[in-house]
Order: sequence, then structure tokens, then C-alpha cells
Amino acid sequence: MMRICSPIVATTFFLSAGSVFGAEPLSGPPVNVTSLQETIDIGVSTNEIAIASNFSGADITVFGAIGNTDPLLQEIGQYDIVVTLEGPTEDITVHKKRRVFGIWINTESMRFLDVPTSFSMASTRAESSALVPLQYGDIEANVDSINLRKVRFGGGSVDVDAFREALRRQKINSGLYQERPGSIRFISGNLFRATLRLPADVPNGVHTLHAYLFKSGQFVTQRNLPLRVVKTGAEQAVTDAAMNHSFFYGAFVVLLAGITGWLASIIFRRD
Repeated sequence: MMRICSPIVATTFFLSAGSVFGAEPLSGPPVNVTSLQETIDIGVSTNEIAIASNFSGADITVFGAIGNTDPLLQEIGQYDIVVTLEGPTEDITVHKKRRVFGIWINTESMRFLDVPTSFSMASTRAESSALVPLQYGDIEANVDSINLRKVRFGGGSVDVDAFREALRRQKINSGLYQERPGSIRFISGNLFRATLRLPADVPNGVHTLHAYLFKSGQFVTQRNLPLRVVKTGAEQAVTDAAMNHSFFYGAFVVLLAGITGWLASIIFRRD
């Protein structure tokens, strides 16, 4: 016991003597590890996804880690993670139909700016209703929080919420907007894994992965990562021709249709 305690006593005496004989005391504030802000990072195996003509949808796995966490808060589940994949944006016009003299016609319309063409979400919470208490603010962390900004309205009375709800419902029914609450799993410690769904008709272009970290319902930080979706093979060649050489593409389609009709008339001609 004396051998173990004596170095401690000697060290204490040395520090006390240093103060007495005028040695400068150690300066600088104490380091508080728990005061550091939490961080989040994500990664995928590839930053480009190639889609062939037989693509029918796929799952993409995102791995991530959170750092500088409070062990106690993490133990009681006060950290929440939301991972989203947003497709390229476009302007969309929503029409409202009414039955006039037995015929359904468009009577009202509303145009929205910069609407994500696709949206997939995964979260640590098991129910999408549990996401509501989180104070998202301007963060698009679920389908309901996507900012749908109207630019023009035509028709009768203005009911923006009804048009927004109709747009979200149409995107969900088509499979372009998806939510997977409770699908994020912690692998070990601070490491987690999220699985997002790519629909069969996922649009081309640069998509953006967002990882949001919340602590006790409050937003802490986020991490963004670009992900490019491209078509390959003959489908990509046809798409490029239609987009970049529309006149020649249209002329070729008309010519091909004419040749096909002429051949069909010869083959099925009755003598």
C-alpha cells in the first residue's frame, strides 16, 4: 500500500512546492468532452447508380456514424436519425377536376416550384406519427415537411393545403415518395445503417442524400452527399437523342412508323 500511495503523495508535494517557490501554475480551461457538438457522417459504396432498361427498383444502403454523443442520452434513446434521398427538382402543376354537365374538366390549377421528383426517407423512430413532435423547421425530413411553394393559381377559391395534399398523395400512390420509419438500425456503438428504396421509375440526375441528427427532439446537425442516377445502354441513347436532338429524333420516329406501317400492309395484304 505504501508503494502505491507514495508517488501520489510525492506528486502532490511537488505541485504544492511549485506554488510556494513561485513556479507558474498550469493554465487553460478544463476540457469538457460532453460540451462538444455532436457530429454525423454518412457514406455509400458508390456515388453513381446505373439503371438499365430492365430496372424494377432497388434498395440502397447508407452507412453512417455519429460522434461526440452523450453516453447517457444515447442510452435512453434521445438521439434520432433521419436519412432522406431527394431527387432532382422540377415545377409541377396540379389540376382540380369538376364535373360540368356530366363531363370531368379541369377547373382549377396550382403550380408549385422546385418539387423533388422523388423522395425516400428512413428514420430511427418506429412510427411516422412520432416524427411530428420533432421541430423540423425548414428541414425536409419527411414527406409532410417538404416545402411545396406555389407560384401561380388559376381558378376559383384558393385552397393551397388541398392542392399540396393532392400533390403529396399522387407522389405517394405512384411510389415516388416513400417513408420507412423505424428502418434505421445501429450496428454497434455509434455506427448505424439506413436502407432507402429507389422506385422503378426513379428520375435521372443528381440526387442528394441528407442525414439529420436530432437530440431530444431538437435539430443538431446534418450531412449531405450527392448521388448520381444515370441510365445505361439503348434506353440512355434514346433518352439523349430525344432530349438533345429532338428534331432528328422526331423525324426518325415518324419515318420508322411509316416504314413499319408499309411493311405491315405488305405482310398482311390479302391477294
